[in-house]
Order: sequence, then C-alpha cells, then structure tokens
Amino acid sequence: MTLLVTRQRKHADEWALVLTSDGLSPSVRRELEGFVLSVPIYEAERAADVISAYERENREHASRPEPETPARGDPVTGLTVSAALLLFFWLTGPRNPAVTWFDRGSADAEQILSGELWRTVTALTLHADLGHALANALFGALFLGAVCGALGAGVGCALVLLSGAGGNLLNAFFHGSHHASVGASTAVFAAVGLLSGMAVARRRRQQSTGRPWWVPVGAGLALLAMLGTTGERVDLWAHLFGLLVGGVLGIPVGFALPRPPRPLVQWIFGSIAFATLLYCWGLALD
Repeated sequence: MTLLVTRQRKHADEWALVLTSDGLSPSVRRELEGFVLSVPIYEAERAADVISAYERENREHASRPEPETPARGDPVTGLTVSAALLLFFWLTGPRNPAVTWFDRGSADAEQILSGELWRTVTALTLHADLGHALANALFGALFLGAVCGALGAGVGCALVLLSGAGGNLLNAFFHGSHHASVGASTAVFAAVGLLSGMAVARRRRQQSTGRPWWVPVGAGLALLAMLGTTGERVDLWAHLFGLLVGGVLGIPVGFALPRPPRPLVQWIFGSIAFATLLYCWGLALD
C-alpha cells in the first residue's frame, strides 16, 4: 500500500529507515510522479502513525533554539596582557608621585574632571607596588582570558579597556577631588562585570528555566567582596564602578554578540584598543 510520494529520494529513504527501525517492512520505488514509499496493507495504519510522530518531533526540534557552545577561555591573550603589565611595572617602579609616570598618569579625580581624560586609561597600567601588580596580573589573566574566550581577543581587550576607563571616570565623579588611584584592578573587575552581564543576556536569550537571571550578578558581587575589599590601599569604589560599567555594557554585548566576531573585526578592535593606550600615554607625557 502506498504511504507517501516525494520528489526527493533522500526523503523517501529517510522515512523508510524510520519505518524499518520501528520493525516495519517499507519499500521505495520510482514512479512518474516521484519516489513512492509503500508498506504492506496490514502495516499501513501503524506506519502512518510512525511517520506522523517522526515529522512532529522534527518540527518541534527545529523550533527549539540551538544550545550555545560554552565559550572557552583565551589564556594566551590573558597571559600576554598580564606579562605586559608586569613589564611596565618593572619600567615605572612602585608608586611615587614625584615620578613622571605617576604624576601624569594616575587617575587624579580633580585633573580628570578638569579635562585630562587620558588618566582614566593610563592609570590602568600603573601599580602602587609589586604585590598589587602580581595580583592584577594573576586575576587579569583569568578574567580577561575568559572575556576574550567569549568575544575574541580584540573585542574582549577593547571592551575591558573601555569598561575600566569608564570605572575610573565614574570614580572621579564620585570623589570629585583630592583622590588619586592607580592599578589595573578596575579593569579586572570590569572584566568580571562583562562576564556577569553577558551571562544575564545568555540566560534571557536562551530563555533558561534553570537558575534565575540574577545569579550571575550575585556571583560578580561575591567576587568583588572576596577579591576587591582586602589589602592595603584598596580603592573599593573604583572596583565597584569597574564592575558596574562592565556589567551594564556586558548585557547588550551579550545579546548582540552570541559568538566572537570574525578575525578582521578582532584585528580592528584590538588595534583601536592598543592605539588608544598609546595615544593616552602620548598625551600624558607630552
């Protein structure tokens, strides 16, 4: 008994395979109208049910969004940037207001509000002492590597730099004057914020029914409490503002970039980030 007719042989073979796997005895032959799938008459009703169930399952599967592959970290980029931070610390030495690097590059709130916006960027590359430099190199490699794994090296570095600078700018507005800070920790927590924001966007995009959307936010705040409030001369507000700017930026980025852009985009964003860093130090030392 004829069950189905199709113009495409692969469809007929696919249905025949489904019926065979269910213990039926289909056959496929070619006629003028196309490929005819037949079964013995006593199997017709059961075969129709099997094909109907198979097609329904395929439609449901097609309507479900494909699960996203978890992003892998990018340890090479993270370690490279961390090594550059340590090398720059070797060049500048520990914090000393009399040294030009710190006099012209620290995030002095009063000077930033007076128009020296380059300080929001240059301060991210300076460190008060070796302990702070080592800590930021360690955690920077971890969190920057995670961001770059999700967004690509160029886009990830550019967004971390932007978020870190934004955190320093908010910190300057908050303090107003008589406050100066240095350190990559603002950018480190900006990376944590980006990861949290992107995780929120991913949950909303996938309509996850598991843990609620605010769990990544809580995780970011927990990391701030564990890592950003201990030690001497810790600028908690800079850490908090870095986390905030990164988190706010991470949500639209997470929706817009479910996977890393192509290599050309990575090169463009990476070049912009590096040129921005050089340009800001050029203004500082001019």
